[in-house]
Amino acid sequence: MSPTPELSVVIPCYNEEQVLPLLADRLIPVLEATGCTWEVVLVNDGSADGTWALMQGLRASDQRFTLIDLSRNFGHQLAISAGMRHARGEAVVVMDADLQDPPEVVHAMLERWREGYDIVHGIRSSRQDDTLFKRVTAAAFYRILQALTSVPLQADAGDFRLMSRRAVRALDAMPERARYVRGMVSWLGFRQTGVTFERKARAAGVTKYPLRKMLAFAADPAAEALRHNDTV
Repeated sequence: MSPTPELSVVIPCYNEEQVLPLLADRLIPVLEATGCTWEVVLVNDGSADGTWALMQGLRASDQRFTLIDLSRNFGHQLAISAGMRHARGEAVVVMDADLQDPPEVVHAMLERWREGYDIVHGIRSSRQDDTLFKRVTAAAFYRILQALTSVPLQADAGDFRLMSRRAVRALDAMPERARYVRGMVSWLGFRQTGVTFERKARAAGVTKYPLRKMLAFAADPAAEALRHNDTV
């Protein structure tokens, strides 16, 4: 096994054959410019297109790519959890494959980590691709979710974040099966901060969270919160 990298980047992938080549071309120069030793952990979440073959090609050309091939589509949150469990870096960044999470923001996240923060959230300053309906319903969803828990949730933050090794260990130790990672991360504590970025439209492909999936996703953490009267 190669030496432990300083930085891991975890990327869940579901039917991302159109965007993966674009992602690699943009991400690798950014990681090289950090001056860190690094790895990229790609998680194939049961893709039905050519995603897995493209992932294998990336691994063949650069051994710093680690591949995880899930047996079926388990969903975004469990794919993130699987990738973080396999990540070896002292700092672990989670980002989506579609380039709506700009790789360049990793530099600012690393700066805050080096200042002593354990969790650095990516905070969206705008969402260019979202319809008015999606913005309104998303805002309502998070207001309701916040009302169900006493733990403050970071506004305008998704799953794009950096976590220190000790924060990753703490998250991995949590037993929840219906996982809502951004809520669980907020619950962890530690020193948390954020860096802002402008969320662009997808570089290619289609959203993996249409309204039907958003409603199903909302049901799990909300139900968990009501059962436990705790965090989600």
